[in-house]
Amino acid sequence: MGRIMGIDYGGKRSGISVTDPLQIIVTGLTTVDTKNLFQEIENYLSVNDVEKIVFGWPTHADGNPTYVAKEITSFSEKIKQKFPNVIIDFIDESFSSQQAKEIIMNSAYTKKKRQDKALVDKVSAIILLQKYLNHI
Repeated sequence: MGRIMGIDYGGKRSGISVTDPLQIIVTGLTTVDTKNLFQEIENYLSVNDVEKIVFGWPTHADGNPTYVAKEITSFSEKIKQKFPNVIIDFIDESFSSQQAKEIIMNSAYTKKKRQDKALVDKVSAIILLQKYLNHI
């Protein structure tokens, strides 16, 4: 059984989370500039067995996909071409950023760390993957 990677894809930054090999525990991996996301995924997959990558699927309140959805589709197709054995899946990411902000605000992080937008992206990626695995 391989790991599952969760990606909170954003226009500027993207958060990445991963499971352990048994797909039980979800851990925040990193936050990267989206322009470096493919390289980060490629590096991780070169040393880790990942069987699936799950992207947060952004929608408006009416359920229609946002403009970022096209970028995510294009990006996921690029991954599929390079890594044909990795399954690509999507999960509704509604409210994941708000949930992440609440978790961070209620944490023991310093005020400066709580204002770190990169932390929000990483925690959002954790929430997406936990939701995907039905942990929350």
